[in-house]
Amino acid sequence: MTTTIDITSDFICPWCWIGHTNLKAALALAGQPHVQQRFLPFELNPGMPPEGLNRQAYRTAKFGNWARSQSMDEDVTQAGKQIGLDFHYDRITHTPNTRLAHKLIAYAQLQGDSDKSERLFEALFVAYFSHGHNIGDPAVLADLAAAQGLDTQAALAYLHSDTADTLLDAALEQAHAAHLNSVPSLLIGNHRIVGAQSAESMAAILVKLNHHE
Repeated sequence: MTTTIDITSDFICPWCWIGHTNLKAALALAGQPHVQQRFLPFELNPGMPPEGLNRQAYRTAKFGNWARSQSMDEDVTQAGKQIGLDFHYDRITHTPNTRLAHKLIAYAQLQGDSDKSERLFEALFVAYFSHGHNIGDPAVLADLAAAQGLDTQAALAYLHSDTADTLLDAALEQAHAAHLNSVPSLLIGNHRIVGAQSAESMAAILVKLNHHE
């Protein structure tokens, strides 16, 4: 029987990238490399303008001063380095609105290729955190879609469709109804894991859940 893991995240959440990397390691440790992963949306900044905001100005307003934001970024960079992830906050000038990115991963999943969807999911984090690309820009998203072999014209058409908006809003409402207020959040069966747990702790949970099936 295939295990399904619902992964709720936002693409500007560094711990979501760290958490997913740890999950992959946990699946290998637990001897469950093949699971069905479903990627579900969450908006850390639901009020973000469609065009996004200057990151330094936004983070300074959010945390009171830029130095505090830089200190938090450094903590994340070091945590990422421990598991082989490259965070380059010096390249990020823009905090994007992530609605289009969420629609793109939804489009990819609708195509039915789970491996391609997972690669795109990771590519969105790499584009933002490693390269500083604006993942709220349709042109950037089109390039990421093309890199995974998706039909870019169809993907772009989907991003601007009423259907995409309707499905995204419904998925965001489901997260709200589940009382999710932070990400990453994993749902394995009826067991929810919140936060970027270590690979070892997640592997232990996976093994325990597997034995209880």
